[in-house]
Amino acid sequence: MKLDSVVDRIGALRQFVETTSPYLPAEELTSAQSIVDRAGERLALSRAHTVVALAGATGSGKSTLFNRLAGVDLSPAGRRRPTTGETYACVWGSGADQLLDWLDVGKRYAVPAGDLDGLVLLDLPDYDSVEASHRVEVDRLLAVVDLIVWVLHPQKYADKVVHRQYLEQFAAHKNVTVVALHQADLLSPDELRECLSDLDELLSADGLAGVPVVATSAVGPPGVDPLVSRLSAAVRRREAALRRLDADVTTVSAQLQPLVAAPGPSLDRGSAKALVDALAHAAGVPLVASATEQAYVHRARKATGWPFARWVRRFRADPLQRLRLGSSSAGSVVGATSLGPAAPAAQAEADLAVRRIADDAGTSLASPWQDALRTAARSRRADLADALDLAVARTDLKVGRNPAWWRVFGVLQWIAALAVVAGLLWLVVRYVMFALALPEIPMPEVGRVPLPTFLLGAGLLTGLLLALVVRPIVRLAARRKGRRAHARLRAAVAEVADSHVMTPVRGVLDAYARARSLLPSRRERAEGSGYGTQ
Repeated sequence: MKLDSVVDRIGALRQFVETTSPYLPAEELTSAQSIVDRAGERLALSRAHTVVALAGATGSGKSTLFNRLAGVDLSPAGRRRPTTGETYACVWGSGADQLLDWLDVGKRYAVPAGDLDGLVLLDLPDYDSVEASHRVEVDRLLAVVDLIVWVLHPQKYADKVVHRQYLEQFAAHKNVTVVALHQADLLSPDELRECLSDLDELLSADGLAGVPVVATSAVGPPGVDPLVSRLSAAVRRREAALRRLDADVTTVSAQLQPLVAAPGPSLDRGSAKALVDALAHAAGVPLVASATEQAYVHRARKATGWPFARWVRRFRADPLQRLRLGSSSAGSVVGATSLGPAAPAAQAEADLAVRRIADDAGTSLASPWQDALRTAARSRRADLADALDLAVARTDLKVGRNPAWWRVFGVLQWIAALAVVAGLLWLVVRYVMFALALPEIPMPEVGRVPLPTFLLGAGLLTGLLLALVVRPIVRLAARRKGRRAHARLRAAVAEVADSHVMTPVRGVLDAYARARSLLPSRRERAEGSGYGTQ
């Protein structure tokens, strides 16, 4: 097994934790974070040593086997239960002190290196001890050792405790597991074959098919050589630590897999459109668009109406200016509008649309991701109303400059008004001169109509006709202006919806997609444990 491949998988798991930690509950990532930390610490320590744990039940002969392998009575063995109350370590060679400090094993001994140079053998407390502290110690060390040797007694190898509480839990660790049927000297050859066959079936049911099973005895045939050969192979290859870490990554990846099982979703276009519609309603976009249309009519009539009646318009408030809109010049500071808060119904509609964005995006995802999406969608809710108001205030409604055709109609109205004034003054002067018995002023005629009367009548008629002609044009142009204002306002609201709702949601979805690509998947394992070939 290559170090790089294991390090890559651990690195991917680390990135998975970093990517998902802002969104997933800490308890969902505890195991993964623990393995990442433990892997970094183990790889930083000696790779020249292989840590092997002897795990067994009370009376299995585990400590006797430990002493037999060490060649010295190091761990107490006897009939008193539990026999082993603390962990003992035997090191073949030297240089394992830092590793044992990390393992927090105080009872340590050293023996000459020999063929097992680099072996760190641990005699664990009995996993079925009545002392709870003993079981805690066993579980702690089983989580970190490189290779586990399960020492089973011929009379207790089928015990449900060891199979259900331990062996089944290490199904992903086949490559770092060896089973020793100890005290095989108590069995006849036929009984031994039958026990080994039965044990193989039990291990297969535990998910440990193919795990090496050896028969051992500390006092007679077959001795401990079958186990020594397995340990020697593991020590020579110096891959047990990598295999253990690789199995740990596989195990935690399988636990995390349901969190990222669904394909990465995307934002629903229908939900996004509904969100913009709801926020536009809450922001008062229909009201502002209507005010834009009314303001256009108001200003057009001021510019194209009968000059003598225009002053009346000055006493009417401009609909946009009443909302503090449409009057800011370029470069000026834009303040809040006077639209006021959204109506309760509009606010409820907006809140529902925000939630729907998250719900529709997370329909197929695991519940922690659905919660993360809802949280992200509401993450900027506090300043959403102000952002919408500012977006409306900053939108250029294109009502600042008067169209050229307004000026044309305005000039024509002034010409008609001047004709009326000229004709009226002419008639007044003529009347005054007549009343004072002064000579009459020459009176040109247009056809049979006196020119002053013609000017007065033509001016009045022209002004009326211009007003009748311009009214529908103004209405059509105002509706068009309102529609365009609505489109610009909606676009501004869409930007707010994107920045305040959809971007946070999209961030969660991007994190989900990245996490899904990072999670180390189950990898094909080679047949056997890797220690079956001598």
